[in-house]
Amino acid sequence: MAAVNDTKFNSAVFLLTGIPGQEDVHLWISILFCLMFVISIIGNSVIPFIIKTDPTLHEPMYIFLSMLAVTDLGLLIATMPTILGIYLFNSREISFNACFTQLFFIHSLQCIKSSILLLMAFDRFIAICNPLRYASILTLPRIAKMGLVCVLRGIAVIFPLPLLLKQFHYCGANVLSHSYCVHQEVMKLACSDITVNNIYGLHISLLMMGLDSLFIFLSYVMIFKTVLSVVSQTKCLRALNTCVSHLCVVLLFYTSEMVLSVIHRFGNSSTYLLQILLGYVYLLVPPLMNPVMYSMKSKHLRSRIIRLFVK
Repeated sequence: MAAVNDTKFNSAVFLLTGIPGQEDVHLWISILFCLMFVISIIGNSVIPFIIKTDPTLHEPMYIFLSMLAVTDLGLLIATMPTILGIYLFNSREISFNACFTQLFFIHSLQCIKSSILLLMAFDRFIAICNPLRYASILTLPRIAKMGLVCVLRGIAVIFPLPLLLKQFHYCGANVLSHSYCVHQEVMKLACSDITVNNIYGLHISLLMMGLDSLFIFLSYVMIFKTVLSVVSQTKCLRALNTCVSHLCVVLLFYTSEMVLSVIHRFGNSSTYLLQILLGYVYLLVPPLMNPVMYSMKSKHLRSRIIRLFVK
């Protein structure tokens, strides 16, 4: 009997959802998503390539930017198959194991991304508040260790989630609200007691995303305090200009993440469509906008990108 139950469990599927009521225009929506994916993949592939091949860009700020681009690429690769599968081929089914795997990569990459944004804030803090020690503090070996800690941290924290979810029993329609798997949605479909997952997921949000955003906020408090103490207005604006792109990325990432987390936990049927749209904004818009914002603010990076495509 146990073997039969296990077989039944492994063959079971979740049903993914596109945008309800918009099935007639799924093909047009798929064109929009395809354009977003292509532009995002090209943008986030070009930036690490340019930074790697140009020795003048082997600076901490650009290395952290390269890490951010690679993380965004991973998020695109993790979400693209199911999103395009729904809108292009109406392929809604996803097996439990595939769903748990996608869930693991999405959440771990988001945690890694949060850590990298914190490192980028630390980079700006050292560059502006302690510029004389910048090169000695942010050495290449130390940056590599920081990057490794970010990756291990994201994997270690998220790894228990799919293992816990796999122990649950699922019943009913097993219909997810998104076109990809996330912990909050899968957890709600379980017929078992989800208290542990609920508490653990909340602690991840508070202790990782919450602490990262808090430390980023404190970094910018110190940055603004240092910048405002500078007598020269030109130097003040120049220093702030190096932070604009990072601030925009941080606001876009954490604002959408916090709003979506609140809606997932406390939303009702009236916020269903907003939840779906915010889910796409949270995952797809930052990878699209990050290369644009950084290339616009960095003249050197922008000139290298133009030179690459003109050739």
